[in-house]
Amino acid sequence: VNLFSADRVVYVFCGYSLLTGALGSVMERLLVQESYCFHCQSCGTRVLEERVFKRVLPLPNGNWSSLVDDWCCHPDPFANLKLLPRAEDCLLGDTHLLVPRDRGCEETLTQELSPRPITNKMADGQNQDTPKSNRRRTLVSCKSCTAGLGEAVAPGTLKVYITEVTVRPSVGDSQFDTSLDRSLFLEQTIAARLVELSSSQSVFHFSIQTPDGKAFILLWLLNSDSLIVSLSATMSSAVRGDAVTSPGHRQCSKRQSPTKAGSANCVLQLRTEMNARHVVDTWEKDIGVHPLDLPQTTCQELLSVLTASTSCLPLSLHSMNSYQVAYLRLMSEVKSHGSTHLS
Repeated sequence: VNLFSADRVVYVFCGYSLLTGALGSVMERLLVQESYCFHCQSCGTRVLEERVFKRVLPLPNGNWSSLVDDWCCHPDPFANLKLLPRAEDCLLGDTHLLVPRDRGCEETLTQELSPRPITNKMADGQNQDTPKSNRRRTLVSCKSCTAGLGEAVAPGTLKVYITEVTVRPSVGDSQFDTSLDRSLFLEQTIAARLVELSSSQSVFHFSIQTPDGKAFILLWLLNSDSLIVSLSATMSSAVRGDAVTSPGHRQCSKRQSPTKAGSANCVLQLRTEMNARHVVDTWEKDIGVHPLDLPQTTCQELLSVLTASTSCLPLSLHSMNSYQVAYLRLMSEVKSHGSTHLS
């Protein structure tokens, strides 16, 4: 749901094909006892020095607190507690990592309070059903380029979004493509997470939210066997990756296809004059909707990517059953050949 205006609603259907060679997100690649460096995605500056994690653990996610209330006969013992990493821990949220802060952060990161206090529920990757008291978030930014990276959720603990940083092995070859521009990096990162979450948790409805819990985009992921359109190799260059559109551009600008952008996730967007608040309330009450929080500027970028990709499709495919069609591309180890399936 795009809440730029109260009477404008944006839905997104996302379909995907699990193709051989597709790379997962950083969540799938972090290993214990391996050395990693964290870089600002905007400028490439190393913002966290070498980290070797002894534990890499997932955080409870989605509507886990509601499930505890439904299935347990006792109150949730973690309702008012934050799950924080110990030294040499890395905790994995849906769209962020929780890591301990070290002395090197003083040289690479800056902190400032958010301009406005939080007044609604926070999508902090933990208990999303407990209203938070009015407080201000401590925003964390790259000292070199001032790009926002996340926030300090507690003294000594950083929350960094996987859309704002790249995590690279300290030594040896890296799978990260440093040539990716911002739009393509964001597109592939979100696409990978949607596929991973839908595959591991059988969830297909997602609410992209700002850090203060406000719904920004509603996503509906289709099954991989829900074929919508199949384009031949000669007609699929725009879908396969030869055309990359940056936020703010409404036309496909052709450029050389990245070798790591092979498979595409079909996306359908619906724009209607329905009451936006009613739709949001309905989705928020649905326990099957999985919330994903991103910085507000990143939410805007993602919406621009989805909207811009529509122009890369034939006019007859811009909409289906009142839904606007778009797509997201996955990162692949090998360049795709043959037909591209948007499913």
